[in-house]
Amino acid sequence: MSLATTLSDTLVLAGRQLRRIPRQPDLLMGYTVQPVMFVLLFRYVFGGAIQTPFENYAQFLMPGIIVQSIAFGGFVTALAIADDMKKGLIDRFRSLPMSRIAVLAGRSFADLVLNALQLVVLIGVGLLVGFSFGASVGNVLLGIVLLLALGFAFSWVFVLIGLTAGSAETSNAIGFTVIFPLTFASGAFVPPETMPDGLRQFAEANPFTTWVDAIRHLFIGGPAAPANSDVWVSFVWIVAITVVMAWLALRRYQRV
Repeated sequence: MSLATTLSDTLVLAGRQLRRIPRQPDLLMGYTVQPVMFVLLFRYVFGGAIQTPFENYAQFLMPGIIVQSIAFGGFVTALAIADDMKKGLIDRFRSLPMSRIAVLAGRSFADLVLNALQLVVLIGVGLLVGFSFGASVGNVLLGIVLLLALGFAFSWVFVLIGLTAGSAETSNAIGFTVIFPLTFASGAFVPPETMPDGLRQFAEANPFTTWVDAIRHLFIGGPAAPANSDVWVSFVWIVAITVVMAWLALRRYQRV
């Protein structure tokens, strides 16, 4: 298959994924309602009890909520792939004269669009609850690029989960069981230095802490924000996850 054919097939399948949204608007709940609920819960229920380097907890919270939500943005892809496999649609795709990687890449690129929508919603809600940007426009734009790249990487994680799980329900359970604890055992919602020994060291090494710290630096800046070195380390993590998970997903797809 030529590159042009692969790209064309990818765009067709990405469009297929996006056309499902108007017909099943409930799929958007995971990109809109659920993240907003997390923001309100942590901001107004737990915010007063958590000490952070920032005077306003919303400044500390929003980068963590955004990273968590973007990482989970591909869960709809895992559910859809598992459902397509159960219905035999994946076998139909495999029998067609089309690029094989386009079947998987199309879903990941569709997730980019949905993650961009989710990012707009989260930033809007964050501004309403007291969050504000303190860094330059260039840094903020770089932060948005980092978040979209993170969402793309985790789309491949969920593609692999969808191909591996036997059903949509199993895909959902695997995704939340594996990834959800990682977001909480990080510096997303509380400073790692407040955690007990063992958990603190794990949180400091957790890539989610690196991503959240990078977004705090790029969105907020200032003396309370983490070091700039987390930004390039974040991109290294993202590239590594994308390459490894895309390779594993394609190998799995060729065997199903």
